Amino acid sequence: MWKQLRELLAFEIASGGQVSIVNRLDRETSGLVLVAKTATAARDFGLLMQRHEFRKEYLAIVWGWPEWEDKIVDAPLDRQAKHQKSVIWLKQMIHAAGAPAQTEFFVERRFKRSTSSGDRFSVIRAIPRTGRTHQIRVHLASIGHPIVGDKIYGPDEQLYLDFIETGWTREIEQRLLLSRHALHSAKLEIQGERQWTSDLPPDLAEFCSGGL
Repeated sequence: MWKQLRELLAFEIASGGQVSIVNRLDRETSGLVLVAKTATAARDFGLLMQRHEFRKEYLAIVWGWPEWEDKIVDAPLDRQAKHQKSVIWLKQMIHAAGAPAQTEFFVERRFKRSTSSGDRFSVIRAIPRTGRTHQIRVHLASIGHPIVGDKIYGPDEQLYLDFIETGWTREIEQRLLLSRHALHSAKLEIQGERQWTSDLPPDLAEFCSGGL
């Protein structure tokens, strides 16, 4: 994406512009990415984020039907390898010594889909109040509703290692169901000014198209 952005905005860059990605997404996360074309715009967006005037919303497809309609998870996060053995360097965990992290969750809908690993799934709207690495993914897994397709925080982290070694296989597909984690950046908003929205992409929309 970075290469394509530089090609798309070549004129602006040649004219002294500075391209900056305002909100970074995990590698497999789809959805909205806000790009500043000047250093001034990037700085202004940064100040908005510091003042908590920049709001992000995500949609996630998770395993199971939550027993709640809305929930706030307030749990600090830290890199797991700092506290216990971990074969995945970037993997995060909830730990008292970590950085504060808070996410608000709302159940958008529950549905059934027949699979080899279960049939109950939900679409969750997630609003991160902080911006820690893998925050939404860790918080959802911690309350028993990991994101479908998550190779690290899903049913077994060994699936991530298997994927690195072998690529996508039928055996991995049976466990994860989707080839990437079902997390989508659905809305960005500068409070009181403007907002951008993005519907679920075809792969996620198809997965949750039927049922309740």
